[in-house]
Amino acid sequence: MQVYEAPLRDMAFVLNELHADDGFGDLEALSEFTPDLTGAILEEAAKVAQEVLLPLNRSGDMEGCTLENGVVRTPKGFKEAYDMFREGGWCALASDPEWGGQGLPEAVNKLTEEMICSANLSFSLYPGLTHGATTAIEGYASDELKQAYLPKMVSGEWSGTMCLTEPHCGTDLGMLRTKAVPQDDGSYKLTGAKIFISAGEHDLTQNIVHLVLARMPDAPPGVKGISLFLVPKYLPKDDGTPGAANGVSVQAIEHKMGLKASATCQLNFEDSVGWLVGKPHKGMEAMFTMMNTERVSVGIQGLGVGEAAYQSAVWYAKDRVQGRSLSGVKNPDGPADPIIVHPDVRRMLMTMRAYNEGSRAIGAWVARALDAERHSTDPEVKARAQDFIALMTPVVKALFTDLGHEAAHLAVQVYGGHGYIAESGVEQFARDARIAMIYEGTNGIQALDLVGRKMPAHMGRYLRSFFHPVAAFVEANKEDADFGKMIEGLEKAFGALQLSTGTIAQKGMKDPEEAAAAATDYLRLIGLVAMGYTFAKAALIARGKLAEGAEDAAFYKAKITTARFFFDRLLPQATAAFLAIKSGKASMMELEADAF
Repeated sequence: MQVYEAPLRDMAFVLNELHADDGFGDLEALSEFTPDLTGAILEEAAKVAQEVLLPLNRSGDMEGCTLENGVVRTPKGFKEAYDMFREGGWCALASDPEWGGQGLPEAVNKLTEEMICSANLSFSLYPGLTHGATTAIEGYASDELKQAYLPKMVSGEWSGTMCLTEPHCGTDLGMLRTKAVPQDDGSYKLTGAKIFISAGEHDLTQNIVHLVLARMPDAPPGVKGISLFLVPKYLPKDDGTPGAANGVSVQAIEHKMGLKASATCQLNFEDSVGWLVGKPHKGMEAMFTMMNTERVSVGIQGLGVGEAAYQSAVWYAKDRVQGRSLSGVKNPDGPADPIIVHPDVRRMLMTMRAYNEGSRAIGAWVARALDAERHSTDPEVKARAQDFIALMTPVVKALFTDLGHEAAHLAVQVYGGHGYIAESGVEQFARDARIAMIYEGTNGIQALDLVGRKMPAHMGRYLRSFFHPVAAFVEANKEDADFGKMIEGLEKAFGALQLSTGTIAQKGMKDPEEAAAAATDYLRLIGLVAMGYTFAKAALIARGKLAEGAEDAAFYKAKITTARFFFDRLLPQATAAFLAIKSGKASMMELEADAF
């Protein structure tokens, strides 16, 4: 059974309590968004997620999208849900008021995204991709294009996509072949084929605005010759309404493992009229603005699925009776005890819970940095926020999606045989979660970005935005009478991270394969340390609230218990990651290709 109730109390905690000392808050531009106001917004978002989107999740998965005469139909109920979503202003939540947005903090927007992803991951892609597209257009397009497209995209009347991948190339975009031929009026005509285009065609909006990577005739080879173009499905008429078709057609929709209610399309562009976004041959710069926004959002997708899987598993573990507790009967009036009494079931539930809470805490921290980057008037704060975002974006994308996938599979395991059949609904979480580890750059690519670009950038400057607050926290709290053991665990894991950083830097300078071989373990290690830091902070805050006699004492007690579980059972993975990094590339690269 798919069960979901938005974790509003934990969301309020990470939004208003946990990160109050991170230096990214107190932004004058966002001063109107008080805890009362943001709390009310999140409560309304929870209603939409629980009452409108969740009931469509399983039915949408079973029905899927269909292609009829060149038109993609979304599952029953999706159009009505999208119209309600758009009319309620949810598409415009974090967008700039200049274009009709509500200008909410990203810290609130990301929590709203989590709820939508928990309730219905397929649905989330339609407005989510549009928000990413508007970011690229706002940052790089001409004023004329902004005026023509942003208001309708921000409102959700029109949607957006990003068209990168082609049949012969995936991550290596330097191989793409789509052509853009300049026209006398300043426009371009694009011809080519794109695959794996999420929300590439559907019946939810009046128009779809594609951001397409292509090459001009004089383009240099490789990624340095890629330009970005805005190509609408329908050319707008003078009054701004959709007009003539623009040569964009659907060749097919992909039949996927999961996300079946999200239309993933093969698109053909045949002399499609488009306009340059940004500078010629600088399309990757503009596209990465969208991709980096989407990578954080994809991380939130992993968290969203992980939370829904956890809650569904908890419901089942309390409802399903089987066996007796090893410490004595807990349900004497029944034939057996609920399976939540069994230690191994508790292990799985606590693992899911800890990973979800840890991811939510890190996500809120990064979202606050996104707000500071955009709104802070202090150059030092803005620069530190930029460094932190650059460092943590690949971590959020890869770590959260890895852990969301793990949570989905643990949920299936809690259900046992009932989890493996479709009727339970939890096998959908396992299928849906899998793609998040792949799109927007596979998690292996994220790890390479972390060690190959982010770690050495500016002589390690990005790392300092994370290392400094962790080191200061450890130094200030390692003698704590209650949580000294916890802080000691964090200190050891942080030490392993520092040693690993030095090892990779030293070996990587001589042999790039050494850094690449360590990349995935290094990303997991920095993610574990980040979680440990946020859990230790959370435990200290919870202790203080309990001492003050907080009304919701149960919440704070559970926070401390979950933190202890993380330090006891999950953070020790840091030692394994360190040892794997230290071992080097030899055993990984030694076997000849023909021997595989």
